[in-house]
Amino acid sequence: MFAVIMAGGRGTRFWPRSRKRRPKQLLNIIGEKTILEQTVDRTLPLCGWDRILIVSEGEQAPLIRELFPQLPADQLLVEPLGKNTAPCIGLAALFVAERDPEEAMVILPADHHIEDIEDFQATLSAAVQAAQEGEVLITLGIPPTFPETGYGYIEQGEPVKSGGPRGVWGVKAFHEKPDRKRAETMLAAGRFYWNSGMFIWTAAAIMKQFARWTPALYQELLRLKNQSGQPGWETALRESYERIEDISIDYAVMEKADNVRMLEGRFGWNDVGSWEAVYQLSDKDAQGNYFQGPVIALDSRGCLVYSPRKLVALLGVENLVVVETADALLVCPRERSQEVKKIVERLEAEGQKKLL
Repeated sequence: MFAVIMAGGRGTRFWPRSRKRRPKQLLNIIGEKTILEQTVDRTLPLCGWDRILIVSEGEQAPLIRELFPQLPADQLLVEPLGKNTAPCIGLAALFVAERDPEEAMVILPADHHIEDIEDFQATLSAAVQAAQEGEVLITLGIPPTFPETGYGYIEQGEPVKSGGPRGVWGVKAFHEKPDRKRAETMLAAGRFYWNSGMFIWTAAAIMKQFARWTPALYQELLRLKNQSGQPGWETALRESYERIEDISIDYAVMEKADNVRMLEGRFGWNDVGSWEAVYQLSDKDAQGNYFQGPVIALDSRGCLVYSPRKLVALLGVENLVVVETADALLVCPRERSQEVKKIVERLEAEGQKKLL
């Protein structure tokens, strides 16, 4: 199998720590290692360095090469423009198909947190087996533990016999992020799963689906075939990306295809999508606070503070996020941490490039 790690996101919800040149997957948000390093570490035992692909953007590529000198140079695929997950996966599928179109591909976002690594690896192995038994598209569904409104959902279909002891299910439908009432109904129904954004299929299977559902993208991939590493590659890649639609793999393929299957992922998954996720994943003190850096907290509860350089003093506050960097300070309610991306949008609109 090839492991394709998508590492091109910007992580705008983690501003001010996450910036264009060093986004959240290149930060030690959870633990001592970067999130990307943790993703590679739990994937390597399944495939080895010769089967790891990392897809990223140009500004981030130098840092990734520093982190992973063992990674063969041609296995860091650098996108000239960020065009969402479908082109990213298409570029990786082209790379794999040129080597062996029947090779399985495991698509993994770079910024997830996994609690039970052994079970995660076993689930991926079962998914690879299922993907190689037929021309199917496998996705991993996470059993929901609360009515989350920030995730898309997968509606479980009928069981499929293949796939070994873990079981493989059909997929009845994909659902957009619901409101609170709808999320509560989905949770109670017991047949809806969080969409993890992790996928498993052969290169041939996904290329066929691109040809069927996104013919314009497929034609651009054909134009790039066997050009990687050749003179003019970067120019050809940029020209293709300028023409390619900005579209997710869910919209492009998964919501349309009739050969989608699902395995359950019961390995303790979190997409680390905001500072609130960091708070939930971290060890807290008796007052429910999580601090990185010098903090004095008086009569304060449920706060997250990241301030390695400056003393932060909290007095009589609850449920705040406080994040300090050399050039910026963020203060917001924990419950609104998903909205931090709006600050980045404001900075972009004002042309504040130094803060992006």
